[in-house]
Amino acid sequence: MYKGKKIVQPSYLKEGDKVALVSPAYWVPQEALQQAAETIKSWGLQPVIGPHTNNLNVNAYAGTADERASDLLWALEDDTVKAVVCSRGGYGSNHLLNRIPQEYYQQHPKWIVGHGDITVLLYAIAGSGVMCIHGPMAFQIASNQEPASSITRNILFGTVPQYRIPGNPYNRVGHAEGILIGGNLSSYSAIAGTKYQLSLKQDIILFIEEVEESLHGIDRLFYMLTLQENFERVKGIIFGTFNSIKYDLQYGSVEQMLTAHLREYEIPICCGFPVGSNSCIPLIEGAPCSLDVTTKNAVVTFNIKGTMRPYDAEEYHPQLLREKDL
Repeated sequence: MYKGKKIVQPSYLKEGDKVALVSPAYWVPQEALQQAAETIKSWGLQPVIGPHTNNLNVNAYAGTADERASDLLWALEDDTVKAVVCSRGGYGSNHLLNRIPQEYYQQHPKWIVGHGDITVLLYAIAGSGVMCIHGPMAFQIASNQEPASSITRNILFGTVPQYRIPGNPYNRVGHAEGILIGGNLSSYSAIAGTKYQLSLKQDIILFIEEVEESLHGIDRLFYMLTLQENFERVKGIIFGTFNSIKYDLQYGSVEQMLTAHLREYEIPICCGFPVGSNSCIPLIEGAPCSLDVTTKNAVVTFNIKGTMRPYDAEEYHPQLLREKDL
Protein backbone atom coordinates (compact mmCIF):
# COMPACT_ATOMS: atom_id res chain seq x y z
CA MET A 1 0.00 0.00 0.00
CA TYR A 2 1.26 3.46 -0.90
CA LYS A 3 2.12 5.39 2.27
CA GLY A 4 3.96 8.34 0.76
CA LYS A 5 2.89 11.97 0.86
CA LYS A 6 2.37 12.57 -2.84
CA ILE A 7 1.30 10.94 -6.07
CA VAL A 8 4.04 10.59 -8.66
CA GLN A 9 3.29 11.55 -12.25
CA PRO A 10 5.86 9.97 -14.61
CA SER A 11 7.69 12.33 -16.92
CA TYR A 12 6.22 12.88 -20.35
CA LEU A 13 8.17 11.59 -23.33
CA LYS A 14 10.02 13.43 -26.06
CA GLU A 15 10.92 12.32 -29.55
CA GLY A 16 13.56 9.61 -29.65
CA ASP A 17 12.76 8.20 -26.18
CA LYS A 18 12.71 4.44 -25.73
CA VAL A 19 9.47 2.51 -25.15
CA ALA A 20 9.74 -1.10 -23.99
CA LEU A 21 7.36 -3.84 -25.13
CA VAL A 22 6.94 -6.59 -22.52
CA SER A 23 4.57 -9.52 -21.93
CA PRO A 24 3.58 -9.88 -18.24
CA ALA A 25 0.91 -12.43 -19.11
CA TYR A 26 0.10 -14.20 -22.38
CA TRP A 27 2.29 -14.49 -25.46
CA VAL A 28 1.69 -12.68 -28.75
CA PRO A 29 3.11 -13.57 -32.18
CA GLN A 30 6.35 -11.91 -33.25
CA GLU A 31 4.53 -10.33 -36.17
CA ALA A 32 2.21 -8.40 -33.82
CA LEU A 33 5.17 -7.21 -31.76
CA GLN A 34 6.97 -5.97 -34.87
CA GLN A 35 3.85 -4.20 -36.14
CA ALA A 36 3.38 -2.54 -32.75
CA ALA A 37 7.03 -1.53 -32.78
CA GLU A 38 6.58 0.07 -36.22
CA THR A 39 3.59 2.06 -34.96
CA ILE A 40 5.50 3.23 -31.91
CA LYS A 41 8.39 4.20 -34.20
CA SER A 42 5.93 6.26 -36.28
CA TRP A 43 5.12 8.17 -33.07
CA GLY A 44 8.72 9.39 -33.04
CA LEU A 45 9.76 6.95 -30.32
CA GLN A 46 12.28 4.11 -30.21
CA PRO A 47 10.72 0.69 -29.47
CA VAL A 48 12.73 -1.99 -27.65
CA ILE A 49 11.39 -5.52 -27.12
CA GLY A 50 11.90 -7.43 -23.88
CA PRO A 51 14.10 -10.55 -24.09
CA HIS A 52 11.29 -12.99 -23.21
CA THR A 53 8.36 -11.09 -24.70
CA ASN A 54 7.91 -13.52 -27.56
CA ASN A 55 8.59 -16.74 -25.62
CA LEU A 56 5.70 -19.20 -25.93
CA ASN A 57 5.23 -21.26 -22.79
CA VAL A 58 3.17 -24.46 -22.89
CA ASN A 59 0.41 -22.68 -20.98
CA ALA A 60 0.28 -19.74 -23.44
CA TYR A 61 2.34 -17.55 -21.12
CA ALA A 62 5.18 -15.46 -22.52
CA GLY A 63 7.75 -17.52 -20.66
CA THR A 64 7.87 -18.54 -17.03
CA ALA A 65 6.74 -16.20 -14.26
CA ASP A 66 10.38 -15.42 -13.44
CA GLU A 67 11.14 -14.63 -17.09
CA ARG A 68 8.11 -12.38 -17.43
CA ALA A 69 8.98 -10.58 -14.20
CA SER A 70 12.59 -10.16 -15.33
CA ASP A 71 11.42 -8.37 -18.49
CA LEU A 72 9.35 -5.87 -16.52
CA LEU A 73 12.19 -5.39 -14.02
CA TRP A 74 14.57 -4.76 -16.92
CA ALA A 75 12.22 -2.13 -18.35
CA LEU A 76 11.84 -0.45 -14.94
CA GLU A 77 15.53 -0.45 -14.08
CA ASP A 78 16.78 0.75 -17.47
CA ASP A 79 16.83 4.54 -17.13
CA THR A 80 16.89 4.96 -20.91
CA VAL A 81 13.43 3.35 -21.13
CA LYS A 82 10.79 6.03 -20.53
CA ALA A 83 7.56 4.03 -20.94
CA VAL A 84 6.38 0.41 -21.02
CA VAL A 85 3.62 -1.05 -23.21
CA CYS A 86 2.30 -4.50 -22.34
CA SER A 87 1.80 -6.80 -25.34
CA ARG A 88 -1.49 -8.35 -24.19
CA GLY A 89 -3.42 -9.63 -21.18
CA GLY A 90 -5.05 -13.03 -20.96
CA TYR A 91 -3.84 -14.33 -17.61
CA GLY A 92 -0.69 -14.42 -15.52
CA SER A 93 -0.01 -10.83 -14.42
CA ASN A 94 -0.77 -11.81 -10.82
CA HIS A 95 2.30 -14.08 -10.87
CA LEU A 96 4.48 -10.96 -11.05
CA LEU A 97 3.07 -9.24 -7.96
CA ASN A 98 5.34 -10.91 -5.40
CA ARG A 99 8.30 -10.91 -7.81
CA ILE A 100 8.46 -7.13 -8.17
CA PRO A 101 8.68 -5.09 -4.95
CA GLN A 102 5.89 -2.52 -5.00
CA GLU A 103 8.27 0.29 -4.09
CA TYR A 104 10.09 -0.33 -7.38
CA TYR A 105 7.38 1.54 -9.26
CA GLN A 106 8.06 4.71 -7.26
CA GLN A 107 11.80 4.23 -7.44
CA HIS A 108 11.58 3.94 -11.25
CA PRO A 109 8.45 5.93 -12.22
CA LYS A 110 7.51 5.62 -15.89
CA TRP A 111 4.28 5.29 -17.84
CA ILE A 112 3.09 1.66 -17.99
CA VAL A 113 0.25 0.88 -20.41
CA GLY A 114 -2.13 -2.08 -20.49
CA HIS A 115 -5.60 -3.38 -19.62
CA GLY A 116 -7.54 -6.62 -19.13
CA ASP A 117 -5.43 -8.99 -17.03
CA ILE A 118 -2.84 -6.19 -16.70
CA THR A 119 -5.42 -4.60 -14.35
CA VAL A 120 -3.72 -6.30 -11.39
CA LEU A 121 -0.36 -4.68 -12.21
CA LEU A 122 -1.95 -1.27 -12.74
CA TYR A 123 -3.65 -1.65 -9.35
CA ALA A 124 -0.27 -2.32 -7.70
CA ILE A 125 1.37 0.56 -9.59
CA ALA A 126 -1.37 3.03 -8.63
CA GLY A 127 -1.25 1.65 -5.09
CA SER A 128 2.45 2.48 -4.99
CA GLY A 129 1.54 6.11 -5.71
CA VAL A 130 2.49 6.20 -9.40
CA MET A 131 0.16 7.05 -12.28
CA CYS A 132 -0.23 4.57 -15.14
CA ILE A 133 -2.39 4.16 -18.24
CA HIS A 134 -5.29 1.78 -18.71
CA GLY A 135 -5.06 1.71 -22.49
CA PRO A 136 -4.39 -0.25 -25.68
CA MET A 137 -1.74 -2.94 -25.70
CA ALA A 138 0.74 -3.98 -28.37
CA PHE A 139 -1.65 -6.26 -30.26
CA GLN A 140 -4.14 -3.37 -30.55
CA ILE A 141 -1.50 -0.80 -31.38
CA ALA A 142 -0.29 -3.22 -34.07
CA SER A 143 -3.72 -3.11 -35.70
CA ASN A 144 -3.69 0.69 -35.32
CA GLN A 145 -6.88 0.70 -33.26
CA GLU A 146 -8.05 4.28 -33.36
CA PRO A 147 -8.54 6.62 -31.71
CA ALA A 148 -7.27 4.73 -28.64
CA SER A 149 -3.73 4.54 -30.02
CA SER A 150 -3.43 8.21 -30.94
CA ILE A 151 -4.89 9.37 -27.61
CA THR A 152 -2.42 7.12 -25.79
CA ARG A 153 0.41 8.64 -27.82
CA ASN A 154 -0.85 12.11 -26.91
CA ILE A 155 -0.87 11.25 -23.21
CA LEU A 156 2.71 9.98 -23.39
CA PHE A 157 3.75 13.29 -24.94
CA GLY A 158 1.86 15.43 -22.41
CA THR A 159 -1.63 16.01 -23.83
CA VAL A 160 -4.17 15.00 -21.19
CA PRO A 161 -7.67 14.06 -22.40
CA GLN A 162 -10.93 15.36 -20.99
CA TYR A 163 -13.77 13.08 -22.05
CA ARG A 164 -17.38 14.08 -22.63
CA ILE A 165 -19.90 11.36 -23.47
CA PRO A 166 -23.67 11.52 -23.98
CA GLY A 167 -26.22 10.76 -21.31
CA ASN A 168 -27.43 7.28 -20.49
CA PRO A 169 -30.78 6.28 -18.96
CA TYR A 170 -28.95 4.58 -16.08
CA ASN A 171 -26.70 7.53 -15.26
CA ARG A 172 -27.00 9.24 -11.89
CA VAL A 173 -26.39 12.99 -11.74
CA GLY A 174 -23.69 14.38 -9.46
CA HIS A 175 -20.11 15.52 -8.97
CA ALA A 176 -17.29 13.45 -7.49
CA GLU A 177 -13.53 13.72 -7.05
CA GLY A 178 -10.99 11.04 -6.25
CA ILE A 179 -8.17 8.85 -7.50
CA LEU A 180 -9.16 6.89 -10.61
CA ILE A 181 -8.75 3.14 -10.22
CA GLY A 182 -10.33 0.05 -11.76
CA GLY A 183 -10.29 -2.02 -14.93
CA ASN A 184 -11.48 -5.48 -15.85
CA LEU A 185 -13.97 -6.60 -13.19
CA SER A 186 -12.72 -10.19 -12.88
CA SER A 187 -9.12 -9.05 -12.48
CA TYR A 188 -9.91 -6.04 -10.30
CA SER A 189 -12.13 -7.93 -7.87
CA ALA A 190 -9.34 -10.48 -7.31
CA ILE A 191 -6.90 -7.84 -6.02
CA ALA A 192 -9.14 -5.08 -4.63
CA GLY A 193 -8.64 -4.45 -0.94
CA THR A 194 -5.30 -6.28 -0.76
CA LYS A 195 -2.02 -4.84 0.46
CA TYR A 196 -1.53 -3.27 -2.99
CA GLN A 197 -4.44 -0.87 -2.61
CA LEU A 198 -4.39 2.93 -2.59
CA SER A 199 -3.72 4.81 0.61
CA LEU A 200 -6.72 4.51 2.90
CA LYS A 201 -6.92 8.31 3.05
CA GLN A 202 -7.76 8.62 -0.65
CA ASP A 203 -11.24 8.81 -2.15
CA ILE A 204 -11.82 6.71 -5.27
CA ILE A 205 -13.45 7.08 -8.67
CA LEU A 206 -13.99 3.47 -9.73
CA PHE A 207 -14.29 2.27 -13.33
CA ILE A 208 -15.29 -1.23 -14.39
CA GLU A 209 -15.51 -3.17 -17.67
CA GLU A 210 -15.90 -6.86 -18.54
CA VAL A 211 -15.90 -9.26 -21.49
CA GLU A 212 -17.09 -12.84 -22.03
CA GLU A 213 -18.63 -13.24 -18.59
CA SER A 214 -22.10 -14.31 -17.51
CA LEU A 215 -24.54 -11.83 -16.02
CA HIS A 216 -24.67 -13.78 -12.77
CA GLY A 217 -20.85 -13.81 -12.66
CA ILE A 218 -20.74 -10.02 -13.03
CA ASP A 219 -23.46 -9.72 -10.39
CA ARG A 220 -21.49 -11.84 -7.92
CA LEU A 221 -18.17 -10.07 -8.46
CA PHE A 222 -19.56 -6.54 -8.27
CA TYR A 223 -21.84 -7.25 -5.34
CA MET A 224 -18.88 -8.59 -3.36
CA LEU A 225 -16.99 -5.38 -4.14
CA THR A 226 -19.80 -3.36 -2.55
CA LEU A 227 -19.44 -5.45 0.64
CA GLN A 228 -15.80 -4.52 1.15
CA GLU A 229 -15.15 -2.25 4.09
CA ASN A 230 -13.41 0.35 1.95
CA PHE A 231 -16.16 0.58 -0.69
CA GLU A 232 -17.35 3.67 1.17
CA ARG A 233 -14.28 5.41 -0.29
CA VAL A 234 -15.85 5.12 -3.76
CA LYS A 235 -17.29 8.57 -4.54
CA GLY A 236 -18.22 7.97 -8.19
CA ILE A 237 -18.47 5.06 -10.64
CA ILE A 238 -17.81 4.74 -14.37
CA PHE A 239 -19.21 1.68 -16.12
CA GLY A 240 -17.40 0.86 -19.34
CA THR A 241 -18.31 -1.65 -22.02
CA PHE A 242 -19.60 -5.16 -21.32
CA ASN A 243 -18.93 -7.28 -24.40
CA SER A 244 -20.02 -10.83 -25.27
CA ILE A 245 -21.99 -11.20 -22.03
CA LYS A 246 -24.13 -14.29 -21.39
CA TYR A 247 -27.55 -13.09 -20.21
CA ASP A 248 -28.54 -15.75 -17.69
CA LEU A 249 -30.45 -13.41 -15.34
CA GLN A 250 -33.59 -11.38 -15.99
CA TYR A 251 -32.13 -7.94 -16.60
CA GLY A 252 -32.30 -5.83 -19.73
CA SER A 253 -28.67 -4.76 -19.46
CA VAL A 254 -25.60 -5.05 -17.26
CA GLU A 255 -26.04 -1.40 -16.27
CA GLN A 256 -29.60 -2.02 -15.10
CA MET A 257 -28.38 -4.80 -12.82
CA LEU A 258 -25.34 -3.00 -11.43
CA THR A 259 -27.06 0.32 -10.75
CA ALA A 260 -29.69 -1.62 -8.80
CA HIS A 261 -26.91 -2.60 -6.36
CA LEU A 262 -26.04 1.08 -5.89
CA ARG A 263 -29.45 2.48 -4.89
CA GLU A 264 -28.30 3.18 -1.34
CA TYR A 265 -25.16 5.03 -2.45
CA GLU A 266 -25.59 8.73 -3.16
CA ILE A 267 -22.83 8.92 -5.75
CA PRO A 268 -22.75 9.90 -9.45
CA ILE A 269 -22.79 7.06 -11.98
CA CYS A 270 -21.64 7.22 -15.60
CA CYS A 271 -22.69 4.38 -17.90
CA GLY A 272 -21.50 3.60 -21.40
CA PHE A 273 -17.97 4.97 -21.20
CA PRO A 274 -15.99 3.46 -24.12
CA VAL A 275 -13.39 1.61 -22.08
CA GLY A 276 -13.10 -2.14 -22.48
CA SER A 277 -11.65 -4.89 -24.62
CA ASN A 278 -13.05 -3.61 -27.93
CA SER A 279 -12.89 0.14 -27.38
CA CYS A 280 -9.99 0.87 -25.08
CA ILE A 281 -10.07 4.64 -24.80
CA PRO A 282 -7.18 5.32 -22.38
CA LEU A 283 -7.75 6.35 -18.78
CA ILE A 284 -5.03 7.54 -16.40
CA GLU A 285 -5.09 5.35 -13.31
CA GLY A 286 -3.75 6.60 -10.03
CA ALA A 287 -4.50 10.16 -11.16
CA PRO A 288 -6.73 12.61 -9.30
CA CYS A 289 -9.79 13.17 -11.43
CA SER A 290 -13.32 14.52 -11.32
CA LEU A 291 -16.53 13.00 -12.62
CA ASP A 292 -19.41 15.33 -13.52
CA VAL A 293 -22.68 13.73 -14.58
CA THR A 294 -25.66 15.79 -15.75
CA THR A 295 -28.88 14.80 -17.45
CA LYS A 296 -27.25 15.49 -20.83
CA ASN A 297 -23.75 14.08 -20.53
CA ALA A 298 -20.87 12.93 -18.34
CA VAL A 299 -17.41 14.51 -18.21
CA VAL A 300 -14.20 12.92 -16.91
CA THR A 301 -11.39 15.39 -16.14
CA PHE A 302 -7.86 14.52 -15.01
CA ASN A 303 -6.41 17.06 -12.62
CA ILE A 304 -2.74 16.57 -13.50
CA LYS A 305 0.09 18.39 -15.25
CA GLY A 306 -0.19 18.58 -19.03
CA THR A 307 -2.09 20.27 -21.82
CA MET A 308 -5.80 19.46 -21.66
CA ARG A 309 -7.48 18.26 -24.85
CA PRO A 310 -11.29 17.90 -24.69
CA TYR A 311 -12.82 14.99 -26.61
CA ASP A 312 -16.51 14.80 -27.43
CA ALA A 313 -18.17 11.46 -28.12
CA GLU A 314 -18.22 11.78 -31.90
CA GLU A 315 -14.44 12.14 -31.92
CA TYR A 316 -13.65 8.85 -30.24
CA HIS A 317 -16.72 6.62 -30.30
CA PRO A 318 -19.18 7.32 -33.15
CA GLN A 319 -21.44 4.47 -31.99
CA LEU A 320 -22.38 6.56 -28.96
CA LEU A 321 -23.99 9.23 -31.12
CA ARG A 322 -27.27 7.37 -31.20
CA GLU A 323 -27.55 7.84 -27.41
CA LYS A 324 -27.36 11.63 -27.54
CA ASP A 325 -31.12 12.16 -27.55
CA LEU A 326 -31.90 9.81 -24.65
